[in-house]
Amino acid sequence: MLTILGFVMIATFLVLIMMKKMSPLAALVLIPALFCVLVGQGAHLGDYVIKGIGDLAPTAAMLMFAIIYFGVMIDVGLFDPVVRGILRFCKADPVRVVVGTALLAAIVSLDGDGSTTFMITVSALYPLYKRLKMSLVVMTGVAATANGVMNTLPWGGPTARAATALKLDAGDIFVPMIPALAVGLVAVFALAYVLGRRERKRLGVLTLGDVATVIGTVEEKETEQVLVGAGAGAKGGAPAAARPATGGSASPGSGGSVQDLDLQGLDPRRPTLRPRLYWFNAALTVALLTLLILQTLPIPVLFLLGAALALTVNFPHMKDQKARIAAHAENVLNVSGMVFAAAVFTGVLTGTGMVEHMARWLVSNIPDALGPHMGLVTGVLSIPLTYFMSNDGFYFGIVPILAEAGAAHGVAPIEIARASLVGQALHMSSPLVPAVYVLVGMAKVEFGDHTRFTVKWAALTSLVVLGASLLFGIV
Repeated sequence: MLTILGFVMIATFLVLIMMKKMSPLAALVLIPALFCVLVGQGAHLGDYVIKGIGDLAPTAAMLMFAIIYFGVMIDVGLFDPVVRGILRFCKADPVRVVVGTALLAAIVSLDGDGSTTFMITVSALYPLYKRLKMSLVVMTGVAATANGVMNTLPWGGPTARAATALKLDAGDIFVPMIPALAVGLVAVFALAYVLGRRERKRLGVLTLGDVATVIGTVEEKETEQVLVGAGAGAKGGAPAAARPATGGSASPGSGGSVQDLDLQGLDPRRPTLRPRLYWFNAALTVALLTLLILQTLPIPVLFLLGAALALTVNFPHMKDQKARIAAHAENVLNVSGMVFAAAVFTGVLTGTGMVEHMARWLVSNIPDALGPHMGLVTGVLSIPLTYFMSNDGFYFGIVPILAEAGAAHGVAPIEIARASLVGQALHMSSPLVPAVYVLVGMAKVEFGDHTRFTVKWAALTSLVVLGASLLFGIV
């Protein structure tokens, strides 16, 4: 009974948010509360919710202060050169923009933290997507999938959990997986290229005359900009018309002022810029990310200290500090609220025993003939299970069971551990992953839209990783 209700609860949640019948926050709270009553454990709802909130409170604190920290870094201009570099590469071509999204997300993912990756990626690229009128779900989908592949780094979480659960060395799990994960990353870039071509067909190719001035490299004399529609429309017609950011029209040979082409949110004259403190802020960010990778202190503590130091040095006056905190309060509230709402969902799913019954039902229904192929079975199961469960629940609750089943048929635990990493490309878009709310919140994308768009591509990427693992004899 718990198995059926567990699957029905998850399906109800996904259908309602994808059909936009409920907001994700309301669905995360009300649906599990209802099902908790239906399984006859309504009296324990409070205990389950408090337990879930307690488990996710450190994550919520980390996200709150991380948003403030990176918000301040955006305000003071730390990422302006990054955007300039991306713009030079992208040249306002939708294909290059989407590939650039995958590249930036993959590089930043080296820090092992999804929230940091999404904050930096969205901060750098959101203005460009808005300026070119590109689909924002393309940005969130590509960024989440790229981060999911990179999330398998030993310090990213899943590999360490698998190693701990099966008492193995994280390096022994991860290093042989590198070729398969590299193929997965290539698949992400191929996906980005295909989606970019689709966007180019829809919008045409827009060329910016002097890309550097788009985000505010203002020269002494006014620079004339030419915005030319250089691509065919969706049906192969005339070149797409260029659209100045502040209204009016443009045509080949006509100029637009630098102000016309400023990207939203990166005004080169914004009063919060701190050019004299640029290298201090860069060094502080590098130090913060280094300490994060080395796990010198808990991540929430690192971001709390970083946010306090960044505010104090860049905005020594209390009035200015309050203004910066207020400017980012909406993002903080949206993300932290979603995390605590997700705590209700995970608390009920775990507390009632639904997730355990679902997992054991799946494992018990594996045919005996597949016993010698438990590596393949684990890889396939990791795709849906890491989407519907937290990484802790999967790696500490399910992977040991799969390893036992594999051992009975001569399959080594190390093979099960490697196969368990396959589903991470999809996992990063799970409603149970707090970081995804940072991504959709900062990108101003509905979670249901992101889910509907991303799930199929992320699942396909996971299958590519699994196929490469089988081809290379890793699993």
